[in-house]
Amino acid sequence: MEVDELECLPRLPRVAVCGGTLGNELSGVYLVRELLKMEKKVTKEEEEDERVSVLMVLSNPRAMLQCRRYVDTDLNRCFTRATLNGPVSDVAPYEITRALELNRMLGPKGSPAVVDLVCDLHNTTANMGLCLIAYSDCDWICLHIFKHLQREMADVPIRFIHFDVSSKESYSLDSVGKHGFAMEIGPQPHGVVRSNVYTAMRVGVQNMLDWVRFFNSGTIFEGGFVEVFSMVKHIDYPRDRETRTITAAIHPQLQDRDFYLLHPGDPLFQTFSGETLPYKGKEPLYPFFINECAYYEKGIPLSLARKRRVMIPSIRVQTEQEQESYVQEFTSEEEE
Repeated sequence: MEVDELECLPRLPRVAVCGGTLGNELSGVYLVRELLKMEKKVTKEEEEDERVSVLMVLSNPRAMLQCRRYVDTDLNRCFTRATLNGPVSDVAPYEITRALELNRMLGPKGSPAVVDLVCDLHNTTANMGLCLIAYSDCDWICLHIFKHLQREMADVPIRFIHFDVSSKESYSLDSVGKHGFAMEIGPQPHGVVRSNVYTAMRVGVQNMLDWVRFFNSGTIFEGGFVEVFSMVKHIDYPRDRETRTITAAIHPQLQDRDFYLLHPGDPLFQTFSGETLPYKGKEPLYPFFINECAYYEKGIPLSLARKRRVMIPSIRVQTEQEQESYVQEFTSEEEE
């Protein structure tokens, strides 16, 4: 791809900002509540601004009321096409029912009527700064938003994480949109709001919405190289062979060092008897979600990624004629 290549992409008239998908990740809960209050105070001129319509969603109200990650099952794993299109019984877990409701509200997933961009707000207990997490490393909308946030929020460490999962198997709420990402910010304990973390999320969301308005208004965004962390694998804890209980914790020298290169032989775990267990991988990789509280139940003390440079093209919004051609092409692809 040439650096000066210009891609013309469809307008983004409908954006969803979602909080509380996991009910104890409180920055998103309180931010969406605040945005809903502000929505009631908009002026007539702002109301008539047709550049973007923003839908604020409190995704998992029952879990929010209980300040729990979920009630029956993890809502942020309920958005695969198999789950959304499968049969549902009267005794289905609450989050399955809620996923279907959200899919109807924002989707249906994969349809031409789906919302243009979903930004799902999350917190992590890991020392990750602000991360955008997406399923594509060639979604120019998401990558340009990432580039814009890096430029506008230079005092906050901002990274882009790519999970290489197909559209069919993508499982989180942000996968419902034509474009989508999770905005993950930490460290923050679950069930707690830290002002600095909340503020970073608020500023990040505002900058994201500003970018969408600029894009829809015809601004040309210059391309260039960005750094992307592509997830390679998860690592499990050392475990007792019989009981399967964990026998070690993250090593003190690794704790809080998300996105610092981990080399073979570096300390990885410290057993409860005091022994250091080294990283035995064959290549240096970048750890993230180190010691994330919510992932103990999933058996994931950390994930590992490769860092790559991805070249993104310059982009602008499509003309009406280009938009009509795109809609016809998108509809034909879905029918196939």
